[in-house]
Amino acid sequence: MSSLKIFTGSANAPLTEEICHHLGEPLGRANLTRFSDGEVNFQILENVRGKDVFVVQPTCPPVGENLMELLIMLDAFRRSSARRVTAVVPYYGYARQDRKDKPRVPISAKLVADLLTAAGTHRLLSMDLHVGQIQGFFNIPVDHLFATPAILSHLKNKMSLIRPTVVSPDAGGVERARFYARRMGANLAVIDKRRVGVNTAEVMRIVGDVDGRDVVIIDDMVDTAGTLVQATDALRKQGARRLFAAATHAVLSGPAVKRLRESHFEGIVVTNTVWISPEKRIPKIQTLSVAGLLGEAIRSIHEETSVSRLFVS
Repeated sequence: MSSLKIFTGSANAPLTEEICHHLGEPLGRANLTRFSDGEVNFQILENVRGKDVFVVQPTCPPVGENLMELLIMLDAFRRSSARRVTAVVPYYGYARQDRKDKPRVPISAKLVADLLTAAGTHRLLSMDLHVGQIQGFFNIPVDHLFATPAILSHLKNKMSLIRPTVVSPDAGGVERARFYARRMGANLAVIDKRRVGVNTAEVMRIVGDVDGRDVVIIDDMVDTAGTLVQATDALRKQGARRLFAAATHAVLSGPAVKRLRESHFEGIVVTNTVWISPEKRIPKIQTLSVAGLLGEAIRSIHEETSVSRLFVS
């Protein structure tokens, strides 16, 4: 009997099933329900004593419910004497609150790290954290994957881009955009923007050449899509020929789907770190699977081999 056990929460069970299929491992048996008042009720239905357990649960909306579900599952495995418990969190919620950028605010990304550790996590596996420094909030090993191999392969091999320019939506994403531009042999541009409120940004100007070029905006997530849609207006004014976007996490909250549907984008490439419900699936959005990347990372962690082989250098 294999010592590797993979379990899932309710946030993205289809992704977990893909991971299990990739690894040739059965999905762990557990019962996850709610009491009538909404409290999480969880029971493991098989022996995990001495096993290497991986719990897959992105903390996407509803963030509070999914986070609490994950914490309760982790606690159950710790109390059931699992040898090691790895939290596989493809999308790490609260990652944007990573510092005190104004007086009297929390650092929620650090709080979530403390909660995961207190619940019994021995190791974290995540993908495209909003800022890489979040790894330093943990006192346990963190494996930080990137969706770059899947997205880059699609941009290079599946899309016929003419004179491409890769655009960073803000100064914080320049390094990510520069990496894509180098690998694609594309130009690089940056959007100089000013944020005027929560989920609200004002695009100021474009730094770089986009005139007559196919433009791909690269970001870590699409939340309300306000920044992306504002960016299309600014890019079109600067003469961009065709507009595309690529992001790892399709959070798609609030008016995001309506905005993207009515936008000038010809296509938006995302991954399945966050499950997209049927009502949010529109023809413009194409979803790539990262189950293989996560599955290989789980295999490497379980076999104590290098995870860095999964990175694009």
